[in-house]
Amino acid sequence: MSTQAIINTGIYTIVDVRSTTEFQSGSIDGSQNIPLPELATKIDEIKALQPPLILCCAMGVRSGKAQEYLSALGIQCVNGGGWLEVNALLEIPKG
Repeated sequence: MSTQAIINTGIYTIVDVRSTTEFQSGSIDGSQNIPLPELATKIDEIKALQPPLILCCAMGVRSGKAQEYLSALGIQCVNGGGWLEVNALLEIPKG
């Protein structure tokens, strides 16, 4: 399922895997910040989030690594790419 299709359902959680400093300089309203290096220590927290997860970062590289790791653990997620791209998708009118 595409990121836009997931957004259109209205049921998802956005997880930004950038550093805390990057996240604080600009982020998607309502997104969760779990930096990539912390994923392994926050699996229980991640599993408690509303799936599917839309993962984002600055350009899509870190979120791609996060998607591979979390998918291997059976967590429903997609690589949304850069956070600005995901934010733009959120602004597209539904239906």
